[in-house]
Amino acid sequence: MPALVLAHGVDTNTENFLRTQEGLAVAPFLYIGAKHMVTGYDHLLFLIGVIFYLFRNKDIFIYVSLFTIGHSLTLLLGVLNNIAINAYFIDAIIGLSIVYKGFDNLGGFKRLLGFQPNTKIAVIIFGLCHGFGLATKLQDFNLPKENLWQNLVAFNMGVELGQFIALLFILIALGFWRHHKSYYTFAIYTNTLLMTGGLVLFGYQLTGYLLNTNV
Repeated sequence: MPALVLAHGVDTNTENFLRTQEGLAVAPFLYIGAKHMVTGYDHLLFLIGVIFYLFRNKDIFIYVSLFTIGHSLTLLLGVLNNIAINAYFIDAIIGLSIVYKGFDNLGGFKRLLGFQPNTKIAVIIFGLCHGFGLATKLQDFNLPKENLWQNLVAFNMGVELGQFIALLFILIALGFWRHHKSYYTFAIYTNTLLMTGGLVLFGYQLTGYLLNTNV
């Protein structure tokens, strides 16, 4: 099964559109970008981990912006400069990013290392990884060079729009939950489940990588 699953999966209709698209298509690329982020569970799981213990809007804005900068930078530069990384390998790293954030939320690094790694630096680094994952996938479609950068900018704007919509619903849900004692009571279990999900994604994508590279 892992060998048959494409990292950063794209449905058939979207794949056909990307393969045949010619010329400037801002609206379609905007829509596809937003759709990808709303359905991109790996990105959303990581962001849930990032904002889980952030209570001020200012802090949420800063951390999400750092992730967005990293994600946008490698998405654009990766496609425009043909910088490709094996999609399974990069998605395995994305799975580990979820594990990292859940472990960080549990205070694991303080217990293990005796200090807290810089969370802002970690978020932007993993943002760079997340962007490369999608950039690698887009390169599989051999997008036409004509109006490529304009279409990519539209796609990236769609990704950020989708991220904003998804975060809005996540923050509303967390806002309601934070008014109940169960939020803190089950914080350990929640972040443990987050780590488990990340490990499953890591193992799944790593298996795909090994099978597809005949290692």
